[in-house]
Amino acid sequence: MTWFKDVFQAVRSLRKTPAFTLTAILTLALGIGATAAIFSVVDAVLLRPLPYPGADRLVHIAQDMRARDVVDFPIAPGDFHDFRQMDDTFENVASMFSFQQTVAGDGAGRETERVPVAVVSTSLPALLGFRVTHGRDFVPEDGAPLPTPPVNPLTGQPLAPQGPPPPQTVLLSEDYFQRRFGGDPSIVGLIQELGAQRFQIAGVLARGAELLFPSNVPVIQAPDMWIADRTDFATASRINVSLRVIARLKSGVSLEQARGEMERVGADLRERFPIKNTAGVYFRLEPMHTDLVADVRPVVLTLMGAVVFVLLIACANVANLMLVRTAAREREYAVRTALGGSRARLIRQVLTEGLVLGLAAAAVGLALAQGLVRGLRALGPDNVPRLTEIAIDPTVVVFGVALAVVSVLLFAVIPAVRGSRPNVMDILRRAGRAGSLGQGQCIRNGVVVVEVALSFVLLVGSGLMLRSFLSLYQADPGFAAQGLVTFQLTNQFQVATSPEGVQAIDVDLQGRLAALPSVTAVTVSSYLPLTGGQEPLTRYGREDALTDPGKFQQANVVFVRPGFFDTMGTPLVDGRVFADSDVIPQPQGVIVDSRLAEKMFPGERAVGKRLYVRIQRSEPDPYEIIGVVGHQRNLSPAVDGREAIYFTPAYGAPLFQWAVRSSGDPAQLAAAIRREVAAVSPRLGVFDVATMSSLIDESAAGTRFVLWMLGVFGAVAVILAAVGLHSVLSTAVRQRTAEIGVRMAFGAPARSIFQLIVGHGLVLSAIGVAVGIPAAVMLSRALGTALVNVSATDPLTYGVIAVGFLLVAAVSCGVPARRASKLDPLTALRQD
Repeated sequence: MTWFKDVFQAVRSLRKTPAFTLTAILTLALGIGATAAIFSVVDAVLLRPLPYPGADRLVHIAQDMRARDVVDFPIAPGDFHDFRQMDDTFENVASMFSFQQTVAGDGAGRETERVPVAVVSTSLPALLGFRVTHGRDFVPEDGAPLPTPPVNPLTGQPLAPQGPPPPQTVLLSEDYFQRRFGGDPSIVGLIQELGAQRFQIAGVLARGAELLFPSNVPVIQAPDMWIADRTDFATASRINVSLRVIARLKSGVSLEQARGEMERVGADLRERFPIKNTAGVYFRLEPMHTDLVADVRPVVLTLMGAVVFVLLIACANVANLMLVRTAAREREYAVRTALGGSRARLIRQVLTEGLVLGLAAAAVGLALAQGLVRGLRALGPDNVPRLTEIAIDPTVVVFGVALAVVSVLLFAVIPAVRGSRPNVMDILRRAGRAGSLGQGQCIRNGVVVVEVALSFVLLVGSGLMLRSFLSLYQADPGFAAQGLVTFQLTNQFQVATSPEGVQAIDVDLQGRLAALPSVTAVTVSSYLPLTGGQEPLTRYGREDALTDPGKFQQANVVFVRPGFFDTMGTPLVDGRVFADSDVIPQPQGVIVDSRLAEKMFPGERAVGKRLYVRIQRSEPDPYEIIGVVGHQRNLSPAVDGREAIYFTPAYGAPLFQWAVRSSGDPAQLAAAIRREVAAVSPRLGVFDVATMSSLIDESAAGTRFVLWMLGVFGAVAVILAAVGLHSVLSTAVRQRTAEIGVRMAFGAPARSIFQLIVGHGLVLSAIGVAVGIPAAVMLSRALGTALVNVSATDPLTYGVIAVGFLLVAAVSCGVPARRASKLDPLTALRQD
């Protein structure tokens, strides 16, 4: 009952001071709401286990080629066979690779669509605990390799197969099952034509079947079709790579033990296959959850630290308000003490008021956090895993209430302790005069210094991210993005089954697009910058690499039609670009970018030199460099990326990435592009129509997200710090009213009084800035790769933020300083 009385008394007391109560609740709600919202990200991304049974024992097997500076390289099917033999280490091992499959419309209301597909070993659904709602799961027989075709005894060549190949076994996602087949369970077990292949539908997977890999690993997260891989892994290639591999550790096997065993297998492979030794092939075992969040962990934790700073500033502000409120209630506390009230009773009463404020702020803050979470989901970059799972769930609500309780301890304890020790005789002797505010001034000054320091840290982080964001747009990507629209063309090989027919489609479409109004150039290639997907890599080197394979390097390989570099706006550095006469069988000329030329031929002219590249056979062939072009940044305008080698399309490589340059608004071309593609063939698919400028904007999404977060936190922090500074100086003016009256009575001009108060505020601010500098350096370094072309200790950013903050402090000091300079000396002296 005593506690209920305390709560009733606290509510009644707070209702008497609505301005203080509302200010305290809203200030604290800002801190709690922002912190709860970012904690929901931490919980969903970093803390919550993966949605697989026994997820703590799942590992991703990654391949690195250390000699060629390549990480997370796909794994060869033959190597996967060796991993499956590690029975003492792994309970289960599974492989996968994914791609987009175009499925043509059937004239029965089903339109042409692009379907995400994963080709997986039959063990994968069981490994990840996927549930089948219709039909059955994969069985080992679904992955049985196709029989070797018979050989003509006279020629020794394989005979052409008789009839169509047996259908592949497929599992459908629940969404695709409903979308494509209307949820009709009778299709299970039937053979369907999907795209150019025949599939037997074995079953339907329940919702939630997904592959969670880091953003730098090109695996589609939620495939619609899961196809059983029929590769004969025992005899498969050790050179051609395609697979991503995950495994479950056997019970009782530690991660370190598994890593040791994997190192033994890797050493054996390097010894058996010299090419793996010269490439420096090593395999890493990474816990799936740790690997998934490795890139985003530093940024998410930095944002959590930043928002905790906002909460601390809010608590400091409320603590200052309560100190002033406690000082104003000294006479009330003295009377209670004189009437026999114990110190514990007074402390409990002040803490109860703080608890009421905290819980009210928690309710408002959690409502605010709900809105912030919607914004986080909308603004969050694609590389943040499980972003859609962020929500204000029971865990976050408990966290918000806990924050409120902790906040009470932070902002209410000191006022409670101070208010419980009144000097009864001294306070009662002052009769009706205002309570003393001077005894808590040092504490209030210290709180303001802390607020300023924390605010400065957030502002520096915001400033560095702003410079990074601007740097992204000022960087030269190696091509002219303005006026360029890109799209992906699919299904050519279903419309025309021969390479000549596909080429005819490309030529026809290129002519149609070039004839459009405002279109100045059209090109097609196997890969375009910033369009996503896996960059194809190949081995290359100078002639000395033939005798010393350790000198081979890895480069991106791009197949382009003549006119590609002119359309893209990529500068020609030396030599010439491809002409139509280069599109011949077995062309021997290649174009390299400036990064490769500088790396392979430093101080020399690369044009005319010979380069050995593996493109047709298992061993590299010689090619002559006919031109050097500017380096295109494929992953981000701010990241140099890997060197590139360009070939003509004469090798039969599929070209599906199109670029159209327009003298007008490229965004207006989308409808015309679809119309012209449909005119060539309605079975062709057009996807991912986007302007290159929008792709650059998307590449900056991660930086923009952090900039927004730190910017908002910094702005809130500055406002709270300015309010706190204003509050302290207003209290100081009231405390020093008599002193100011004496100064003015002895002839001190109003200007000197103004400067005295402003100077006090600027001194506190300067101390806070000095304290905040080392903390800002620590926060900025924690941002790590989020910073682009700017140092974590950039002096310009620190200097501008410091000066700007002191200007804000000067403005916030102005109101109480002006009030002090306008005091009437006689009125001021009477208050002592």
